Amino acid sequence: MIRGLNTQQTRDMFLYVGEQMVKSKPHLTEVDSAIGDGDHGVGMEVGFTSASEKLRNGTFTSVNDVFKTIGMAMISTMGGASGVIFGTMFVGGIKGREHLAELDAKSLADILAQALQAIKERGKADVGDKTMIDALQPAVLALKESAEKSDDLLEALKQAEAGANQGVENSKGYEAKFGRAKSLGARAIGHPDAGAVSVSIIFRSMREWVEQHAA
Repeated sequence: MIRGLNTQQTRDMFLYVGEQMVKSKPHLTEVDSAIGDGDHGVGMEVGFTSASEKLRNGTFTSVNDVFKTIGMAMISTMGGASGVIFGTMFVGGIKGREHLAELDAKSLADILAQALQAIKERGKADVGDKTMIDALQPAVLALKESAEKSDDLLEALKQAEAGANQGVENSKGYEAKFGRAKSLGARAIGHPDAGAVSVSIIFRSMREWVEQHAA
């Protein structure tokens, strides 16, 4: 059982997340090509490659430092709305927060709930608009429910992953309100949002790392 991760473990977990995101580039490109510009996979690869490099070479004194490093790397290298939104997923939740020595279910839920709100304010999107929020919001709600039940981090991530996956599935049924897919109207229905797929991969990868290190 893992109640929480220290700063070093949090860094190592996100290095694994970065590896999995880079490996997912072909899949994300395929998903985005169906209704978008087809560049989402490249953007995520660029962002997480930069973040991973900074994680490997940096020195971190708190969990907050790890999140800030990832988010700032994504914002500075990905460009466009996607870089800002995914960067905000990491930096938006630590703004004004006291330094954390450990990442447990409650602190992760709190960070990502604050990040979700920041993303909504920045992007003016909500669930049903066929964006990454379609996966992030149900994942955050699942995390909060797990934290309230005092679940350990692995169980909380399992629930968050399931929430994100359901969000990806739900996104297939929505018309897009943003991006190139907006012009497709009803023709976008049946395809998932690429950003939502990325969110689900992030949660799956976090769960996999914790599961592998829970023994």
